[in-house]
Amino acid sequence: MSERPATVPERQPLDEHAAASVLAYAADQRAKVDVLASVLEDIAANGYPAPETGILWEAARDAHLADLADEQPRVA
Repeated sequence: MSERPATVPERQPLDEHAAASVLAYAADQRAKVDVLASVLEDIAANGYPAPETGILWEAARDAHLADLADEQPRVA
């Protein structure tokens, strides 16, 4: 390996609105990952849930698509 230190490219700062948007997105993603981690921890501790207690994937998909259809349009 090289003895030379790695160079770090300069970064362009974000304006306040952009930084707030990035932080909000990061918080949203962290919350989703925390939910997934808690589900996996529960499965590890207690095993898989019984199929009778779950919801069919078709019903979950249709409910999610209905929620998406009800949302306000957004600009990407």
